[in-house]
Amino acid sequence: MSTQTIRLVVGLGNPGLDYARTRHNAGFWFLDALSERIGARLGHDAKLQGESGKADLKGASLWLLKPSTFMNASGRSVVAALRYFKIEPEQCLVAHDDLDLPAGTARLKFDGGHGGQNGLRDLIQHLGHGRFHRLRLGIGHPGHKDKVTSWVLGRPGKDDEAALLRAVDDALAVMPDIVQGQFEAAMRQLHVKRT
Repeated sequence: MSTQTIRLVVGLGNPGLDYARTRHNAGFWFLDALSERIGARLGHDAKLQGESGKADLKGASLWLLKPSTFMNASGRSVVAALRYFKIEPEQCLVAHDDLDLPAGTARLKFDGGHGGQNGLRDLIQHLGHGRFHRLRLGIGHPGHKDKVTSWVLGRPGKDDEAALLRAVDDALAVMPDIVQGQFEAAMRQLHVKRT
């Protein structure tokens, strides 16, 4: 587990109103909530191929990024931001939807594979490794692999949406620890919630 402080937080999703409240955009849900919480104003940034903004959280300066490249090409935007801001991948937290976790679950992870998540797959391909932090926001699984695409690109029902919003709130609550590199403390708090 890396002990680096976090300098860039990325939310993965697809741009546009058609995708706005879909399960696949859980990363955007989180980043929007974080932006509102810490008073960051996101604006389009052509060189980063996304929306970016900056704010302080507990004295730490934090960049925020929402790629506008669509999920499958997220790596281009994230790597552009890492290079432009001179941030190491280990100082980056990527928030994304996760089929393997039930709705309402938020988990932290460092390093590893993409687990079938196309945004992570593209980012790992661009970086050549997976050594960055992930905030996994559970969206549940439809039960059969043939239903996955329509599931992730669909909107959650009322109960699942409420659960996902709770997971976002849980993650926001531990962001001060995360930003300061206190991942074990953040994980202890997150991983005992609503298990």
